[in-house]
Amino acid sequence: MTIPRRSWRGAGALVAAAVVGLTGGVISAGPAVAHTPTWAVTCSEVTVDLTNYTSDVPNTVTVSVDGKDLLPTETFGREFHKKLALPDHDKPVTVRLVVKDADGEGKHSIDQTKTAEVCEEEPTPPPTEPAPSEPAPSQTPSTGTPEPSATPSDEPSESAPAAPAPSPSSPDLAETGSSSSTPVIGGAAVAVLLAGGGILWAVRKRRTAQG
Repeated sequence: MTIPRRSWRGAGALVAAAVVGLTGGVISAGPAVAHTPTWAVTCSEVTVDLTNYTSDVPNTVTVSVDGKDLLPTETFGREFHKKLALPDHDKPVTVRLVVKDADGEGKHSIDQTKTAEVCEEEPTPPPTEPAPSEPAPSQTPSTGTPEPSATPSDEPSESAPAAPAPSPSSPDLAETGSSSSTPVIGGAAVAVLLAGGGILWAVRKRRTAQG
């Protein structure tokens, strides 16, 4: 059976229309997924990643924490990537991201908020105690009862300093016996006595001769 040419033409038109319809659907779906805003919030930082935006228009991005600017309004083009450190906080805070798409009617602008929790402090490990060292054998404590200390006596201790010996140059102390100069003094006295006796004998002899 031969198919008329008109039928072939009709079928070709249908296929072409289907291809065009699919292509148009893909093209029309493209702008809906073109803009990709992604951001994440932890207890200590905020990460912002914006991609596939229109590059020749002034898109803007702003990040704030509890109403205070963490990132003042900044203009970007096709992409924007930044990581911001959160200020210290002891209670949960609210982080707000505002992105304004300047292309067309701004359908891809976003205004979202997320909560940053308080960071948990890492527990401080307990201090490690040094292992006790084994005492040396010579330092082993004695198990016997300590002996009581000796009663102090009135006698001087043997460790008391001895009296200093007399110096050879100092004058002799009083002696109980005779000194070495005693014979000299005695001899001098005898000589004086003898001389006196001789003088008396000479005087008497002269008086006898004159009488």
